[in-house]
Amino acid sequence: MVFCDDLGYADIGPFGAKNHSTPALDKMAKEGMKLTDFYSTCPVCTPSRASLMTGCYPRRVNMHVDEKNLCVLFPGAKKGLNPNEITVAETLKKQGYATKCIGKWHLGDHPKFMPTNHGFDSYYGIPYSNDMNRKEIPLPLVRDLKVVADSVQRDETITEKYTTEAVNFIKENSKNPFFLYLPHTAVHLPLVPGKRFKDTSSNGPYGDWVNEVDWSMGEIFKTLKKLGIDENTLVLFTSDNGSAREKQGSNLPLRGRKGRTDEGGMRVPCVVRWPGKIPANTASSAITSTLDILPTFAAISGANSPKDRIVDGKNIWPILSGMSHSHPRDAFFYYQMEQLQAVRSGKWKLTLAMDSKKRNWGKPEGKKELALYDLDNDIHEDKNVAESNPRIVKKLQSLAESARKDLGDLNLKGKGQREAGWVNTASPRLKEK
Repeated sequence: MVFCDDLGYADIGPFGAKNHSTPALDKMAKEGMKLTDFYSTCPVCTPSRASLMTGCYPRRVNMHVDEKNLCVLFPGAKKGLNPNEITVAETLKKQGYATKCIGKWHLGDHPKFMPTNHGFDSYYGIPYSNDMNRKEIPLPLVRDLKVVADSVQRDETITEKYTTEAVNFIKENSKNPFFLYLPHTAVHLPLVPGKRFKDTSSNGPYGDWVNEVDWSMGEIFKTLKKLGIDENTLVLFTSDNGSAREKQGSNLPLRGRKGRTDEGGMRVPCVVRWPGKIPANTASSAITSTLDILPTFAAISGANSPKDRIVDGKNIWPILSGMSHSHPRDAFFYYQMEQLQAVRSGKWKLTLAMDSKKRNWGKPEGKKELALYDLDNDIHEDKNVAESNPRIVKKLQSLAESARKDLGDLNLKGKGQREAGWVNTASPRLKEK
């Protein structure tokens, strides 16, 4: 499971990249399936990662804002992913899988919130975003719960380090089931491509770093083939949200960017490959999401999704295997932090009317009015067709109201929400206090 940071919809070849080359990902798409309508659950880092791990909307697990009502967790946060939540790693670990997380975690840096307390046998990476270097808390590189290097914000070898760790983990576990979660630091600001990748694209350091991510994917595929386990391994590649940079990164043909609930903020590139199991050179426009990782990986491994709690994700293996072409869900909800801003059902997306007196950060293009879009025919969300489709509007408004009751909205707590993890004493240096 490879999870890039701030990689836009059209930042890789299979989705239309023009300013940098991604031969490994191009080949991956030819040998696998593109999910063209694949969504993150929030257009920023922490909430999207909480969903990937738990199969739940961020508001359900109360990871939509930090303790100061900001959009992501910062070093030394008292809040984190509740240890009582069941993650995809825990689900696979119970099935006998070796598990490792390599890269950006961003779900809390207290020991009880770290990967090694959420089902991962080991961890290597940066606990949060690479722009969070502080004088009092230098950006750390961590192995399990021990800081192994400080102030790695400008480390141009970080992607190479992650890749070496990934290859070694695959080699060490090639004869047994394993789950590798590789959330790259790339391509979040500051941009730090490796030296040998500088000036390899026509898109500056951004494109150079995308090229390095593609190189990393190539190294992983080489390793799988060399070990003879290529046809026994599912690989999924996607991003946590859309690109933040409209001049370098590209979310075209989608509107908007990271931080917004336009399609460009939350619809992300996704390629899935498993030779002999996933039909080659195919694409699906079914509404799929990071929510679906846990139940799908559980089904493939022979495990069950959690039965004692609500999980919002769906098992999309029928779609990946080519057996189904229908949407796996009646509705998908676009939350930005605590606010429900849009809902999609089938080809229809309704952006909800906003109270101008309340915070509307991330609202598509700053719009406040209710608007309905036919995404099949208007992928850039240009034409509001609400007036001519009142029944559709009413249906989607009803779905939104159900989400508000279940997940909450602004200051309204949902009946289906669970508590986040909390500590009274933060531990930014990863030492118990």
